[in-house]
Amino acid sequence: MTSTRITVKGEHPYDVVVGAGVLAELPGLLGEGVRTVAVVHPATLPEIARPVCGALEAAGHSVVPLPVPDGEGAKSVEVAAELWSAFGRHGVTRSDAVVGVGGGATTDLAGFVAATWLRGVKVVQVPTTLLAMVDAAVGGKTGINTPEGKNLVGSFHPPAGVLCDLATLVTVPRDDYVAGLAEIIKGGFIADPEILRLVEDDPEGAREPDGRHTRELIERKIQIKADVVGADLRESGLREILNYGHTLAHAVERVEDYRMRHGEAVAIGMVYAAALSHLSGHAPAEIVERTRSILASVGLPTSYRHEAWPQLRDHMRVDKKNRGARQRFVILDDIAKVTRLEDPSEKLLEAAYREVAR
Repeated sequence: MTSTRITVKGEHPYDVVVGAGVLAELPGLLGEGVRTVAVVHPATLPEIARPVCGALEAAGHSVVPLPVPDGEGAKSVEVAAELWSAFGRHGVTRSDAVVGVGGGATTDLAGFVAATWLRGVKVVQVPTTLLAMVDAAVGGKTGINTPEGKNLVGSFHPPAGVLCDLATLVTVPRDDYVAGLAEIIKGGFIADPEILRLVEDDPEGAREPDGRHTRELIERKIQIKADVVGADLRESGLREILNYGHTLAHAVERVEDYRMRHGEAVAIGMVYAAALSHLSGHAPAEIVERTRSILASVGLPTSYRHEAWPQLRDHMRVDKKNRGARQRFVILDDIAKVTRLEDPSEKLLEAAYREVAR
């Protein structure tokens, strides 16, 4: 199968390579002059990191494997500090590079430590989950978590390249794979209605790495992300549309102490955003039902606990989209027509949550 190259434009353009069995293209993404490569990967997945290290060694690089905790547990200042110390011990210089291998938490962390080591070294991301391929690894947003919230400490640091080897998806557990579909479906609602049509055409196939439309769904979502971040790297305007559904999603993740998969929280958040879009007078009621229907058809959650609202509301007040005391929500006027809702009333916010809790 041939690879597809999707270029992310902007001040520092780079390619996202998509295909099955494309690991041989990794050294080329690093470019010239890189001697030492620090490979950040989950400690629980050495079999995924091994071929990556092998491909780099075969190309003549000195490879330093650096295992980190799995999932959101990796995104702490303590883990970041351990990686910085390892970079120092192994002599990672400004002309060297970091490669992040794994899910979104790992690529977020790898990008952050690359951005902050020596004020910025090259990073190439090798996402191995659906969620990381279509969202976290593309776009240059890096970050770690604090007790106060998710991704509140971070930087914008575009990668030198992203390698999406679709062959790795066959090892992803079913529930994790399905959770990644939430970000693809989000792309359908905010920018590309063809994604929604493809999922509705074959919801069971959408749940499979070898489904009829799988590669097209992945490439379409990556193209959306590439178009948006190429035009707005630092989230000064257009890029905010990618946060559709995320205000409530991040609050749900906090309440769940990050034990819920990000995509599952985003699915719940999209139902909330759709309800807010309708109840604020922006979008037709059908958007709420279509959101529920598509998400449910692939096995994603569409509701959350009624009694959690006060706690969720507190967490929603600490959100990167807020400006001072003003709360801002990404909503829809219609499918692929995104707008912002500023300072909605408490009554409206609670009414929208009733649609989630029903």
